Parts: sequence; C-alpha cells; structure tokens
Amino acid sequence: MCQSITLILDENGLATITPDDLDQGSSDNCSNVTTSVSIDTFDCSNVGANTVYLIVTDVNGNVDSASAVITVQDVIKPTVVTQNLTVSLDATGAGSITATQVDNGSTDNCAIATRTLSKYSFDCSNVGANTVYLIVTDVNGNVDSASAVITVQDVIKPTV
Repeated sequence: MCQSITLILDENGLATITPDDLDQGSSDNCSNVTTSVSIDTFDCSNVGANTVYLIVTDVNGNVDSASAVITVQDVIKPTVVTQNLTVSLDATGAGSITATQVDNGSTDNCAIATRTLSKYSFDCSNVGANTVYLIVTDVNGNVDSASAVITVQDVIKPTV
C-alpha cells in the first residue's frame, strides 16, 4: 500500500524520501515487513513526475512492490546579483550594455536559463544615473530580478 507525493527541491537542488514517506500500512500475514524504495534521492534532472517503487519484504523472503509517482518541483527563485556600470556614449550619441556585464554572479539551485535587462541601449537623453533591472529566469521558470545603476556619460568633445 503506497501513496504518491510531491517533493520540493532544496537550495542545493536536492530532495530525498524514505520508505515511510510512501508506505500506507503495508503488512504481511506472518510478521512485520521491511520496506525500501527503488529511488530515494532526487535532483534538478528529476523535476516533474517520477515513478518509484515501494518494495516490501517479509521475514521469509517474499517480496512485493507497488508504484508511486513522486512529483519533484523546483520553487526556489534565482539569486540575482548585479553590479553598477558606467557607459560612455560613442560619436553617434549611443551606448549599450549586455546582461552579462550587469550580472555579478547570479546563481540558482538548478540552473539559469536566461538573463535579460529592462534596458540595453542609451542615448544623450540618458546622461546621468539610470536604474535598470537584471531579470534572471531559471530552467524551471522561476524568475527574480535586481536593480543596477548604469551611469551614462558623454565624454566626446564637440567638433569646432
């Protein structure tokens, strides 16, 4: 007798189960039984539905098993770390940055899928301090963001 359960991955991208997590009162006509599971450790590669078996053995060596579905979830948002930058406008009055330049070591318990910025391009109207957001999405769809200050400067002398 076994039940299906949902597991949440921890900050290291791991989760474990014991036979007791699945057992719903397995028994035998002669004595107590011992239980084990076919898989007891899950990681980021197991996100979604996983079939495992609860294996029950009696003192005489008789064995039976039942399957359960372990639904593994990653609900932890990425940790977003940014750094401030200074951008100098070029001769046409334009400047740009990339998400990689703003990212200062963002991490996730599974893996990061994408890094995007709320603003990539700057012009003369942006001279001074500008707040942008680095948006990080992990491979399981969890999203978080953090701000950075992009200081835009015009260092090109006028042509006389």
